[in-house]
Amino acid sequence: MTVTEQTTQQTPAASSSSAHASVDLSERGGSVSIDGTFHALRASNVDDARMEALELLRRFAGDVSGPVTVRSTEPSGVFDFLINPDGSTHLPTREDPAPAQPAPPMAPPPDAQPAEHAATPITAPSPAPVPTTTPPAALPLAVTQPAAPAPVVTQPAPARPPSGAAPGVDEREPAVPAPVHQPRRREVQAELRRQSLLEEITTQGPAHHGVRGMLNSMGLRLAPSKAELIERENITKVSRHWVGPRTIAVVNGKGGSAKTPSTILLAALLARYGGGNVIAWDNNSTRGTLGWRTESGGHDATVADLLPRASHLLGTEARSSDLEAYTHHQTVDRFDVLRSNPTQLSSEQPADEASFRAVHAVLARYYRIILIDTGNDESLPAWSSMIERTDAIVVPTITRPEHAESARLLLDGLARSGQHGERLAEQATVIVSQASASEPSPAHYVEVFNGMARAAVGIPYDPAMSNSPLLLDSLGAATRRAWLAAGAALTDALT
Repeated sequence: MTVTEQTTQQTPAASSSSAHASVDLSERGGSVSIDGTFHALRASNVDDARMEALELLRRFAGDVSGPVTVRSTEPSGVFDFLINPDGSTHLPTREDPAPAQPAPPMAPPPDAQPAEHAATPITAPSPAPVPTTTPPAALPLAVTQPAAPAPVVTQPAPARPPSGAAPGVDEREPAVPAPVHQPRRREVQAELRRQSLLEEITTQGPAHHGVRGMLNSMGLRLAPSKAELIERENITKVSRHWVGPRTIAVVNGKGGSAKTPSTILLAALLARYGGGNVIAWDNNSTRGTLGWRTESGGHDATVADLLPRASHLLGTEARSSDLEAYTHHQTVDRFDVLRSNPTQLSSEQPADEASFRAVHAVLARYYRIILIDTGNDESLPAWSSMIERTDAIVVPTITRPEHAESARLLLDGLARSGQHGERLAEQATVIVSQASASEPSPAHYVEVFNGMARAAVGIPYDPAMSNSPLLLDSLGAATRRAWLAAGAALTDALT
């Protein structure tokens, strides 16, 4: 059954006497107004608020024993639907006004498609007005279509009209299309046969989110919104795999620029949608906090414990499970973490160039994606060695001038450091996070960095960003979509 057929058959016309309600949803909750009575929703996010509003409206429709006409305003758009007393939900129909003077019926052209195959809107059409004049069967064709030229007859007419036909009425079958159109039809068919249908699998299908997704769960089949299609495209991008490992450095010389949260959330996205085999490595020689912001694997091992075993882990007798003694698996977000020791001074940390190369060689053998949470000292030998082995960089900043300036200086320095550094700067992904609810939106800095780097993505303020452990699912819907866009921009740079 098509969407139009289903809606037409199941959806009655909205009654003018039905109750009216409006729903106002935001990322932090919402409210419902029913016939002028205001109801605040207890939910703290848009998805839970939508379900709470739906349940409230269902109860009200049952109480009044009549349909409720609902207009829902939410971040993804404005939607109209009906809720019946039995709790069913459907799209409203629209009663089109009848014309003051009905127009004479028009005879279809010879090549017109049957009515059942004509394209119709999703709302059910109102029945055509019935004329009160003489039926058209009693009138000659010239009277019903005074302005239309007589059709060209392409095949001989029968000697006499069929028995019972009104005089002047041509009841012959429509003319067969001229053979001149057949070659074009064959060309179109051949072109369609050459087009793969598999390319649409990842983006096609009914809506799953928002009001459209809610209505689809009740039997409709509405197409996804533009926002949902963009989200699906971004998921496809972060799901990519490549031949060989990829190393991503998260860099900014200014502390507090959201390097660690960026490392965690990008690793979570790449692991969740790409199938795992992703590790986040705390390469900070000055009290790196990646281990504090993620789950513990049941032991206290750090990069200092792995380093003496690097030769063994690179040998032929090593197994991937041997790494479990040194890494910390994230049970929810499905990536691994290699910690530093935040209790040790920088002089006690393995921060030399040889140590970096050894650890990186081990991780590149066992993981397809390595995300490196870096320190603030760009002069260290290990930092230069990291840049040499980096395939793409992420430059996080918050919406404060000193952090944004540090990001600019880093991009400028890389661009002037040589061919590889220049390529990294040109292909960089800049992530601008709103520092607090009172800070301005990231829009200004996003525009500025879009002119310096390959892409810049803004992240709205979200109090869950300060959680420990930091989990992807703890973020609001808008924040998750923004991070997904950042992950998609990063994978574009890697491709």
